[in-house]
Amino acid sequence: MSRRPLAAVLAANTISIAGSSLTLIGVPWFVLQTTGSAGRAGIVAFCATLPVVVAALVGGPVIDRLGRRRVSAVSDLVCAVSVGAIPLLHYAGLLEFWMLCALMALGGLVHTPGLTARSVLLPSLAAHAGTTVTRAASLYDAVSRGARMIGAAVAGLLIAALGAEAVLLMDAATFAVSALLVSAFLRGVPAAEPQPAAGKPSFTAYRAELAEGWRFMTRSRLLLGITVMVMMTNGLDQGWSSVLLPVHGREDLGGAAAIGLMISLFGGSALLGALLYGVWGERFPRRAVFAGAFLMSGAARYVVAAVTGTPLPLAVTMALAGLGAGVLNPILSTVVFETIPEELRSRVSGVTTAGCELVMPLGGLAAGLLVDVSGVRTALLAFGAVYFLTTLAPVVFPAWRAMDAKPASVVSRTERPLPGSAPAARPPRPSAK
Repeated sequence: MSRRPLAAVLAANTISIAGSSLTLIGVPWFVLQTTGSAGRAGIVAFCATLPVVVAALVGGPVIDRLGRRRVSAVSDLVCAVSVGAIPLLHYAGLLEFWMLCALMALGGLVHTPGLTARSVLLPSLAAHAGTTVTRAASLYDAVSRGARMIGAAVAGLLIAALGAEAVLLMDAATFAVSALLVSAFLRGVPAAEPQPAAGKPSFTAYRAELAEGWRFMTRSRLLLGITVMVMMTNGLDQGWSSVLLPVHGREDLGGAAAIGLMISLFGGSALLGALLYGVWGERFPRRAVFAGAFLMSGAARYVVAAVTGTPLPLAVTMALAGLGAGVLNPILSTVVFETIPEELRSRVSGVTTAGCELVMPLGGLAAGLLVDVSGVRTALLAFGAVYFLTTLAPVVFPAWRAMDAKPASVVSRTERPLPGSAPAARPPRPSAK
């Protein structure tokens, strides 16, 4: 029994996500500085997230065949190259807008398989470390939230002091460090190596494995409900982070440092929420906690940003929203790890991730176009209204009651659940919010 592999994955995720937070602020700010167009910022967000959906859709069987350790390391290395090339080309006077879009698309294509490869290792790493899946999932989400908090705060300060280009170079370095940690410390962990597959690799076998993931997902009403709900909120959140918050920050909040502060407050509170849920969360009904946390973390920040032009009200709202957001992923992680058999975990997680991220490319694009046409306040209110209606789903639809059912035994390949059956009460989770 060893905690070293789990610690290595947590450290790699912390470093990688902290770096991604630099890009989350740095790229929109870079586009707004160099083009002055919210619409172009939305186009870049579209190019960055459309390949994410494609990769999540088809990547599950590939992760199993190549091995989760290898996929995670290669993903981080390619991301390092794609992010680092942006400032280097800009310094050389060679960066065109289409190149920026292409580099962001390349990063989006490989980033999600790496995240999926690390996340599906959690049950095995928790067993190695002698802890429960719920606590490991809460810790995993907590360190991710903390990394976002630190990365956002550093990004806001560094952009103000050094410029967006320096921030992107730092992000490239964090991806390289993450790849090194995973390669070194997960060697020899059976679940991190290539998984045995039936027959030789072929398009027919690959298609069958991919279809198996889709069948598992579509036979659960609760899983479909979760996927659709998170699909909508992920799209709205993409519009918030890539366009609405940067434009609001530039026009009303005083610049990149204020944006970094807002994201840091959200991340810090989310870290606290995840830790609190890891300690006490199992005592409470999942559906009630999930519904309340989603309502708390969603629409209010859009409305407050629309009606105020000063940082303090939005800062308080972001802190409260983060507290709710920190609870969400531990609940969904527990659900997925109670449900999916080990041999299906990568492909089912890939399918649910694809479903949850399907609208993300449109979120940034729609936000950019709406800001250009109607202004940032109208866009914020419109996004907030849709967000509120979406997060009512756990309260309105009866299928969500299954979230509180006692854990069913993990379903095998040959004993797949029918719609509405007991195992369907513990579906695979969508990707992280």
